[in-house]
Amino acid sequence: MSHPEYTTESHYIDGNPPKYKTYTLRNFRELPQIQKLTEEHQFAIEVVGSVLPFKSNNYVIDQLIDWDKVPDDPMFQLTFPQRTMLKDHHFNKMADVIRSGAGRDEIKKTANEIRMELNPNPAGQMESNIPHLDGKRLDGMQHKYRETLLFFPSQGQTCHAYCSFCFRWPQFVGIDELKFASKEADLLVAYLKEHPEVTDVLFTGGDPMIMKTKILKSYLEPLIEADLPHLQTIRIGTKALAFWPYKFVTEPDAEELLGLFKKVSEAGKHLAFMGHFSHPREMETPIVEEAVRRVRKTGAQIRTQSPLLRHINDDPNIWAELWQKQVEQGMIPYYMFVARDTGARHHFDIPLEKAWEIFQEAYQKVSGVARSVRGPSMSAGPGKVQVLGVTEIEGQKVFALRFLQGRNPDWVHRPFYAEYNPEAVWLNDLKPAFGEKEFFYQREMVNQQTQQGLSDFDERTVFDE
Repeated sequence: MSHPEYTTESHYIDGNPPKYKTYTLRNFRELPQIQKLTEEHQFAIEVVGSVLPFKSNNYVIDQLIDWDKVPDDPMFQLTFPQRTMLKDHHFNKMADVIRSGAGRDEIKKTANEIRMELNPNPAGQMESNIPHLDGKRLDGMQHKYRETLLFFPSQGQTCHAYCSFCFRWPQFVGIDELKFASKEADLLVAYLKEHPEVTDVLFTGGDPMIMKTKILKSYLEPLIEADLPHLQTIRIGTKALAFWPYKFVTEPDAEELLGLFKKVSEAGKHLAFMGHFSHPREMETPIVEEAVRRVRKTGAQIRTQSPLLRHINDDPNIWAELWQKQVEQGMIPYYMFVARDTGARHHFDIPLEKAWEIFQEAYQKVSGVARSVRGPSMSAGPGKVQVLGVTEIEGQKVFALRFLQGRNPDWVHRPFYAEYNPEAVWLNDLKPAFGEKEFFYQREMVNQQTQQGLSDFDERTVFDE
């Protein structure tokens, strides 16, 4: 979508570019809008935000949240801690500590105790996906699928605002052993030279777009200058288009950033933005439309994805509108995910059958150009598993499933079936249909984990591509 009448100055406030301001537990009570909430509600935000990460910003607060509809407003649910994100015993434990007047160390100690009970890193992904080079672990990378390498730049391990559902919440709560980061761009290049099967590198975090352009350059330029003919695509996973689109329009280094994107494209590498949009409201402001236009003009392609989330987007009309708006702005709908088994997932859970029904109805409402989206998809231990639907075979009601991506590429697009379970919300809630003892991939998975010395394998992992 072209807006020739737009200029950078169109988005200035009183002649000045907008300044980024964060709101956390330290200062959220200063917000005038927060005064609409009861003290009990504000205290609940403090309790939950002491355990799970909480950060918002002035753009989200002033332009995305409809404060007349709080607490039910989807953008408020997406960015502010909610009472039911902690189970009662965890909430009460933290609330008692805070009410007692405990110091920061005691609050942190209690928070960490609770965090360790929230499955911060499902499926042993701290071990099973970490690659090695010359016998040394590369802790800032993940290599789960053959063609795709995940890279966690150390300066990109935060975001402009935190999504309340985020499966990477351990990155943000100060537990060092739960973080993934790498400072070494040269290690990234060296690993890629040793692995010609890798065609795609995904920069992830946190959010790489939190970094200044000069820092991002220090990672991207070595990739495009290295002799890596097999590297075809550089992906950037980001929520910045939704939560701080000024990054691409009015920030002091915005033009330099766009020039960097163009340089990647002109070097013959496909630059793919994996844009996270969870609700149509994130796409409605003039500044986000302009940011999208500018990114696309560099030759980059924007693909979009989000989990399906109770309280936020569990309505097929929302998804149909989301996909249609994305197509109108030149983006490509890519994935509808199922919420991960970590953190506050119980607050966002939707049964797999309901997830499929929402996807199917939304899919029916859009034209073919929006039907590039795939879902609902679970990024589980074996790979990305799509729920194709609920059907009946020889009188037995079953889930039909298939791999969209797998640890073993031979699994991809192989259909398989699970017993019908209306309460299932994740892959490990399902059992093989037709009397089979295990799904076709399970024995190989167990053998892989055994070879890697991982005994605590439970079919789940949090990192995807």
